Amino acid sequence: MTEGERIIPINIEDEMRGAYIDYSMSVIISRALPDVRDGLKPVHRRVLYGMSELGVSYNKAYKKSARIVGEVLGKYHPHGDSSVYETMVRMAQPWSLRYPLVDGQGNYGSIDGDSPAAMRYTEARLKRIADEMLSDLDKNTVNFVPNFDDSLKEPSVMPAKLPNLLVNGTSGIAVGMATNMAPHNLTEVVNGIIAYIDNREITIAELMQHITAPDFPTGGIIHGYDGVKSAFETGRGRVLMRGRANFETTASGKEQIIVTEIPYMVNKASLIEKTAALINDKKIEGISDLRDESDRDGLRIVYDLKRDAIPNVVLNNLYKYTQLQSSFGVNNVALVKGRPMTLNLKELIQYFVEHRHEVVVRRTQYELDEAKKRAHILEGLLIALDNLDEVINLIRSSRDPEIARNGLIERFELSEIQARAILDMRLQRLTGLERDKIQQEFEEIMKLIDELNEILSNEERRMQIIKDELLEIKDRYGDGRRTGIEASTGDISYEDMIPEENMVITISHEGYIKRTSLSEYRSQSRGGVGSRGVAASKESDFTEHLFIANTHHHMLFFTEFGRVFWLKVYEIPEGGKTTKGRAIQNLIQIEKDDKVRAVLNVHDLKNQDYVLNHNLVFITEQGTIKKTVLEAYSRPRTNGINAISINEGDRLLDVQLTNTSSEIVIALESGRAIRFNETQVRAMGRTAAGVRAVTLAGPDDKVVGMVCVENDNTDLLVVSEKGFGKRSLLDEYRITNRGGKGVKTMNVTDKTGKLVAIKGVTDTDDLMIINRSGITIRLRIGELRVIGRATQGVRLLKLNEGDQISSVAKVEVDNEEETAEELVLEQSEPNPEDSLQPDTMIDPEASEEA
Repeated sequence: MTEGERIIPINIEDEMRGAYIDYSMSVIISRALPDVRDGLKPVHRRVLYGMSELGVSYNKAYKKSARIVGEVLGKYHPHGDSSVYETMVRMAQPWSLRYPLVDGQGNYGSIDGDSPAAMRYTEARLKRIADEMLSDLDKNTVNFVPNFDDSLKEPSVMPAKLPNLLVNGTSGIAVGMATNMAPHNLTEVVNGIIAYIDNREITIAELMQHITAPDFPTGGIIHGYDGVKSAFETGRGRVLMRGRANFETTASGKEQIIVTEIPYMVNKASLIEKTAALINDKKIEGISDLRDESDRDGLRIVYDLKRDAIPNVVLNNLYKYTQLQSSFGVNNVALVKGRPMTLNLKELIQYFVEHRHEVVVRRTQYELDEAKKRAHILEGLLIALDNLDEVINLIRSSRDPEIARNGLIERFELSEIQARAILDMRLQRLTGLERDKIQQEFEEIMKLIDELNEILSNEERRMQIIKDELLEIKDRYGDGRRTGIEASTGDISYEDMIPEENMVITISHEGYIKRTSLSEYRSQSRGGVGSRGVAASKESDFTEHLFIANTHHHMLFFTEFGRVFWLKVYEIPEGGKTTKGRAIQNLIQIEKDDKVRAVLNVHDLKNQDYVLNHNLVFITEQGTIKKTVLEAYSRPRTNGINAISINEGDRLLDVQLTNTSSEIVIALESGRAIRFNETQVRAMGRTAAGVRAVTLAGPDDKVVGMVCVENDNTDLLVVSEKGFGKRSLLDEYRITNRGGKGVKTMNVTDKTGKLVAIKGVTDTDDLMIINRSGITIRLRIGELRVIGRATQGVRLLKLNEGDQISSVAKVEVDNEEETAEELVLEQSEPNPEDSLQPDTMIDPEASEEA
């Protein structure tokens, strides 16, 4: 050991532990975690402050990024220039920050992951919203600390009128901990903060009525609400994000999936590249081409589908296998008084409000001190002006300013500051007008002092100031949500956002479905030509099914192959009377050659009393009937389940919901019908085939409809394919045993055509009749008088040559519904017969026949 050296033996384990703790705390506090008050890490704070000191405000000229980086690097942040430049670049990227703080000019990278240009090429300045972060910095609102070499001072936190941590979020990896905070909508956040100020005991659930969910800069859709709820309540949660996609059909009939928004932090180029690889590896089927059509107007990724592909299935596979669906792991860790803490939504708001309250107090105190200083000077000036001649003589007789100052202090009992102000006063202030200005300024200053004192003594007034400033921020920078919210399995609260409304559900022959508000349809007198009820998308297509259902009910879709699928009514796309609708294959995953044959409107599948005391009665075209309790179909599955076993050569025709004691009437194409009690059909399992319900008149005969009667006041209405129909009493159909031939229900002739429908009706019902050309007529059942069972009936709808009735539906009418009104279809070449009045359209020969 050389002379003067001193070696201290230490335990290397203790030394490494201490050194690592010091390092980790430095990373946590000085690098990786944001301050809960302004939501900024030190590097972000230094970049904003450096730009402010450099004078690159939103209303000033841009400066080279290299100049800004040099300013920040040399004065406040002695680390690599790349860390400063990358921070500034990210604060300028609209796909990185929900509300960017830097206004960049030049190449600042892209959502495809392209690097920004070098700092010597780009320019920047502050955004106007960044001024709200720096506002009042010069009014002693925050503490300043020495910079790295003690040569300058820098703010330890920003005054932050903007709730930056909530609206822009942040991410960072420290030592032993990390943070990942989601951005939110400014309008919602301000509303939530104001609600907290008004009620400090507000619950997180009540705050969530204002701040509904994160709002990402790239838009997209939040799929499911459980993760959002967990993040708000605990500070940790997993938010599932999906790209926004819709289906389009080209002029040539090719179906496409169009993606217009992708999840936050997803690289678009990488997403497309990986998707293409999955398509080439046959892991995703059904896509024939993939291209990026994004331009300056917005993002657009196009997936061309193969002819046999089901769009909904392809989209689900894209969500499953690609980053079109990704998750955002919320971890709200921020520094609270220098210590890292995990914070829930209310705590984030609480600490921001506390910070703003401190800023308002310190700002008000600073303004009060300045006002008092100015009042003190004005008070001295007024004394001098009141004794002007004496003051002038005293100054003129003084040998130097020091003697004059001391003379003023002694003679008029002024302070040194007041005496200096009098000596510094210009001669023009001695005029009478200038004296009035000084007096007026003094009075205004005194009023300001009173107001500032009142603010400092009244917490409620200070909170109102915070609210007013936040409302000003909202009015200036607030916007609508970009990120949508959609329900997922297990979400219940989402349904509460859907208003209850009766809708008309229409399904075309080629499988297009839509829902339309019932109010769009108006009543019309019997025999009218009708109004157009569906879009004439193809000459071969026509409306085949029409149903009435509430938006909160379940729709059970039964296909002719005997499978069942579930949808909530509000999940069915909405459209007007003349729109085409959406292909059913896009909503439920049915086979390509299968089609929907029956749809049931079910109120509540979770109510055990309801599902155990209701049956489903199935009827096939070949006359097979089956009864199964509703409970067997009360557990929805995305892929559907087998509802009935269908025999070869047969297909499912209809399914009805009964209350276990109904009477069943089944009609045949040949014009016969059979009536028997539901109890004659025993309950069977879900996959059973059923038993014989009626004997067909011949090999070409088939079942056209089934009515399950629960009300003795119900009449039976039958309609033929050429527009004839009639209403008969139920009692005219005698009760027989299941499996018989039945009795005549309509006198079928060449004039009437075959039977196409049978419905149970009352006077309060309306009837919707749709023909193959897409014409709809709605008429009152009360206008049809009851006639005999074996008659030919009356003409219900005037048909053009070669046209036929395709679908008949019953509508239950409220008393408030509109009165009958005739709707005339505009035609390019009207048929002369169509101009006849409704009464003259009744065929006298078809009125009644035995």
